[in-house]
Amino acid sequence: MSANLSVLNVSWIAPRTSEKILSDISFEVQPGRIVGIVGPNGAGKSTLLKLIYRYHFPSVGSIELNGKNIWTLSARNVACNIAAVLQERPSDFALTVKEIISLGRIPYWKSFGKKDVNKDQKITKDVMEHLSLLDLKDRQLNTLSGGECQRVMIGRALAQEPTLLVLDEPTNHLDIKHQLEVLSVIKKLSVSIIISLHDLNMAVNFCDDVLLLKKGDSLGFGSPEKILSASRISDAFSVKTRKELLVPSNSKQLTFQL
Repeated sequence: MSANLSVLNVSWIAPRTSEKILSDISFEVQPGRIVGIVGPNGAGKSTLLKLIYRYHFPSVGSIELNGKNIWTLSARNVACNIAAVLQERPSDFALTVKEIISLGRIPYWKSFGKKDVNKDQKITKDVMEHLSLLDLKDRQLNTLSGGECQRVMIGRALAQEPTLLVLDEPTNHLDIKHQLEVLSVIKKLSVSIIISLHDLNMAVNFCDDVLLLKKGDSLGFGSPEKILSASRISDAFSVKTRKELLVPSNSKQLTFQL
């Protein structure tokens, strides 16, 4: 099952500095689609994701999950529907891969820690099998490669059985092979996805829709081909941008110059 998410005229002002970080942002994630959030450093990408997974409360506007304001839902309800994979990845967990993924089942525990052990174990095993992690299930996180660690973090999120998956630059600090592996895993998931990305060519090839941000403002939302035009990218990133055709692959590539 996948969710419909609506971001409606959302602004956010940092409480300590009174600085407006996001201004009047609106877009919709339709069920099963992958929406990319792109923009230069400081554009507000991570702040927007924090609003979506209910870490921050909007200063103005609202965020709705399947037509309901996320702040009217219980914390458990939100955790059972929205899962996040963040940039910060703990590397010193004294836990195995299986134990970390099983943490995703916590929102389903009832009062006083009561849980459906058989169901939790089955879902944990199914997730590990789906992400090709069964052979690593007894390994500790700090013994894994970057790509393997990221798959484990995605696995923990999937164990929540979310309808919406939020990923904050999941390919950051990964080499090309591991980037492609992680994106391949994400592409096959049957949930709605919001993902922030630095690589614009990756966003073009991977996302169904993109939101382009600059200094907290939206420069457009829609298909990557429409939104990531040379002129919009040049405006957002202050670089000269060209769309070129690669030979012999006959594929389009964005190139940049100062």
